[in-house]
Amino acid sequence: MKNGRSITVIMNSKNFSFICVLLISILLCSCNKTNFKEVNNTDLETKYSIDDEQTADINNFELGLSFPIEYQSETKDNTSHEYGFNLTIDSEAKEEAEAECIKAMEMISDIYETADKEENINSVISKSTCEQMAEKLKETEQPIIVSRKYYSMENYEKMKSFLNNCKTGNQGSIIVYEIHSDGGLTRTELNFDGTDMYALDTNAVWNGENKPVITNTSYNRIKTWEYTEKGWAIFEYCVPEPPMVSERINGYVIFRVDSLEKEYADISEKYLQPIGYQTNNLFCSNWDIEHMEDIDYMGLYESLYYLNYGIPLNPTNDKEKKIEESEFEGLITAYLPVTSEQLKKYAVYDETTHTYTWVRLDCGNYSPKFFGLSIPEVTYIKENDDGTISLYVDAVCELLGTDKVISHILTVSFTESGKINFLKNEMADEEFNKIPAYQYRFDR
Repeated sequence: MKNGRSITVIMNSKNFSFICVLLISILLCSCNKTNFKEVNNTDLETKYSIDDEQTADINNFELGLSFPIEYQSETKDNTSHEYGFNLTIDSEAKEEAEAECIKAMEMISDIYETADKEENINSVISKSTCEQMAEKLKETEQPIIVSRKYYSMENYEKMKSFLNNCKTGNQGSIIVYEIHSDGGLTRTELNFDGTDMYALDTNAVWNGENKPVITNTSYNRIKTWEYTEKGWAIFEYCVPEPPMVSERINGYVIFRVDSLEKEYADISEKYLQPIGYQTNNLFCSNWDIEHMEDIDYMGLYESLYYLNYGIPLNPTNDKEKKIEESEFEGLITAYLPVTSEQLKKYAVYDETTHTYTWVRLDCGNYSPKFFGLSIPEVTYIKENDDGTISLYVDAVCELLGTDKVISHILTVSFTESGKINFLKNEMADEEFNKIPAYQYRFDR
């Protein structure tokens, strides 16, 4: 959870300029929460533009990277209180929260100072460093969240007990620490009075001398909250609403309390997350070996490239790239039951140069949709009689405040070397009605 509330998103440090542009355009209208995003929850389409010069490697997001934005309210304090956001904080409670947050930062300072940090605007720390920090903070005996996908909450039993007690109307409170991808912390104190829930959020970061500093403390009422059957906690913070602000603000915070089964988490992270729902439509369309024509192979090539090599396709930021026939077809056919002849027909192939044309995602061929920022989560695995495996997958989206935007069944097989083969994807008709129509990079 985040600063008052900071809301998490996700992002890997590799090539994240595209999402920065998207988020900055959204966050400019944010409130006193670290990472609110604008969204009309009744409409998955958004009106934010992407800079033509930004890259589009958006399969690398990770839940939890914060962008501190201060909400400048023109309303009087009593108006904020009426609507539940930016509430007055008891001075003693504020002092205690900030002192405890600093103390927690000091507990992990040695780990932060010796950690390898990727050189970018957020000084992103590695997954293993986050895990070391979480292990250390377990000593607080409070629930610990790591702002990365598929990470299990530490000391989750206390959070589970707290939420279950709140469900039955019992008063209570709990403190949760979240480790961000930049190595900073958020200390969140949730208080339930039997009717309403409130959150006191304190954010801390590292300054240039590797010393912890408090960036923001805020107090807000939780508008709605839910502890789902799948084990996700979903909180919707009270936020300014029109006409107080010109655009709607998304106040959702979502994190997993109950651990996802390790096998499910490993498959989700290793094989499905690099594909995702944004740069291609492999997981949000119906296809099988007899019906391969509707797949966006140009977008899929980019995702499979990252899955196969672990690096983005286009580090030079060229808008267009000619890919040799053998290279393109070799990668696609290694993962999908499609032939070279079919690819020449379904993808953008140049018979003269024997190359395929790849164009990167930008404002000329893509309108941002929050559904695309969902992460695939395997919820069940079924072994089929023919030796294939059916993965039952839910798309989890924090920006829409749900642990299941859509569900689909992905049929795969695994080689002895551990490579995955994608064989089929099934979506029910009603699932298509929940998401925007897929936008191909090339006119079809």
